[in-house]
Amino acid sequence: MAQQPPSAGAAGPADHPDGPEPPPDLPERVAKVYGELDLSTVPAFAGGFINFGYWAGLADIDGRPLTEADRVRSEEDLYRLVLATFDRPEGRTALEVGCGRGLGCALALREFALGSVIGLDAHPDQIARARETHAALLGGPAGRAGRLDFVLGAAERIPLPDDAVDLLYSVEAAQHFRDLAGFAREAVRVLRAGGRLALTTFFARSREAARVLPELLPPYADGLDVPHVVDEVAAILAAAGLRGVRVRPIGDGVWEPYDRYLAQQPEPPDRWARRYLTAYETGLLDYYVLTAGAG
Repeated sequence: MAQQPPSAGAAGPADHPDGPEPPPDLPERVAKVYGELDLSTVPAFAGGFINFGYWAGLADIDGRPLTEADRVRSEEDLYRLVLATFDRPEGRTALEVGCGRGLGCALALREFALGSVIGLDAHPDQIARARETHAALLGGPAGRAGRLDFVLGAAERIPLPDDAVDLLYSVEAAQHFRDLAGFAREAVRVLRAGGRLALTTFFARSREAARVLPELLPPYADGLDVPHVVDEVAAILAAAGLRGVRVRPIGDGVWEPYDRYLAQQPEPPDRWARRYLTAYETGLLDYYVLTAGAG
């Protein structure tokens, strides 16, 4: 079995080799959406997950209404798609960057037999929600650390020591990262030799697309998301020292069913949300899974 991680929740950001620092300085829109507004309660993100979902594994969804159970399953399946990229994860230590309420962390423990999972999020409200939601999994016997921990910290300054984890994954969070190069360097630092990285989210297909997207989708204009270009993201990961970076587009299993689910809602609060399908169909963005290995 892989080495167990330190009790990240107890020591917090001081576990970074360079010492402690103040809590992450979040952009105003990010702070509001994941704090006061609590995006996980929006009907479009049924079940508390916050992702567009991967729908390809749902049987017979063509030609029938999509249910809330379908929506939750799609969100879980996106996690399953990412976690399945890891070879023999049993007993290993994993870090989720951008864990939200921690539902994906719990799924990883439950279905992939990981030895332990650390959930990292930059928003203190999300960490509080995750700890409350999964309180039963956090404590171990006789004061020992449990198999699950949640830590407040930024993707570009992960509050863990060097060589802390075997696996690092991120599900629909990297579109928020202002410093992707910093995240890539931190991923290399905290991953053990032979470790693996997998992340999934939506990225612009080109620089020209990145310039156009804020005109179509408000989250790019108001500072919630950053229109990173997928090829540049892959290059950043490689430049940081990650090996064998692979990019897999999965938009054919994401955008159309998600849009169809939105169309069924009685009064979608944000009608512009259906423009993601337009952006995909016009070649501006897609959904991707990126994988790589540590040295």
